[in-house]
Amino acid sequence: MLVHRPRRLRRTAAIRNLIRETNLSRHDFVLPLFVSEKIERAKEIPSMPGVHQHGENEIASIAQRAHESGVQAVLLFGIPKSKDEQASGAHAENGVVQNAVRQIKKHAPDLTVITDVCLCEYTSHGHCGVVRLDGEHFHVLNDESVELIAKTAVSHAAAGADLVAPSDMMDGRIGAVRAALDQAGFDQTGIMSYAAKFASVFYGPFRDAAESPPQFGDRRSYQMDPANADEALREVELDLSEGADIVLVKPALPYLDILWRVRERFGRPTAVYHVSGEFAMVKAAAEKGLIEERAAVLEIMTSLKRAGADFIVNYWALDLMEWLKS
Repeated sequence: MLVHRPRRLRRTAAIRNLIRETNLSRHDFVLPLFVSEKIERAKEIPSMPGVHQHGENEIASIAQRAHESGVQAVLLFGIPKSKDEQASGAHAENGVVQNAVRQIKKHAPDLTVITDVCLCEYTSHGHCGVVRLDGEHFHVLNDESVELIAKTAVSHAAAGADLVAPSDMMDGRIGAVRAALDQAGFDQTGIMSYAAKFASVFYGPFRDAAESPPQFGDRRSYQMDPANADEALREVELDLSEGADIVLVKPALPYLDILWRVRERFGRPTAVYHVSGEFAMVKAAAEKGLIEERAAVLEIMTSLKRAGADFIVNYWALDLMEWLKS
């Protein structure tokens, strides 16, 4: 007597395509771009193969070509010529990011421009806020920092940014940024909050790219403990209550559980940042022939979208535009 058992569908390519639950598209990716006042032409970042700092005179054409290839949005980071303790370059009317936004919007008006709003690239000490030194100890002054962060966000909006992205993790900064934008007449400018940003070892190459390593201490006093998940949900809830339009989890793969819990709990637009260290590890493994880069990247991006990401900030965005065509 034959016994009929349930079985899986035969996994031909046609069947796989028909029943695939998670599909990637060009709308899923945001490309980070580094613009520097110090250089005139592209300069490769040694710890991030294939990723460059770009000069102010070329950033618009780089962004325009990215948009023409299918990239829908870029996230801008600025590297100023000079730094000081008050991060004055962060909110300067003709600062490096402000000028870059104007040029990009002139040449690629339909490209969504998101600007990183933080002070670390502009402070002489490399911390994300104003610092007071007490002998061998230091304290980040939250309220003074938030005031400068809000001022920076308004300057980015005035230059034409579609979304500002506070990444500092200071307390109350989302509410302050929202109030400052509204008061300045930029009520339509959105906020993408780095709501769950962990004190991770995977940021190392980025600090080379943005030239922003702390000159003393570390950022554990204001970034999140990697061991804390419930705290991450509280941080997200606070940022949403203060006016965040999009919340972001950073890094990506070590925090898939956080990403899933945030999306399930709040059901609000949720992004994730696949960071520099994660990028560098895949590149290194691929260069040694241990993995196939394209297949690994597509698997990673699929896992992030499957876990709940509405979009993914990542350094392969241009490659993904080409890979998805095939």
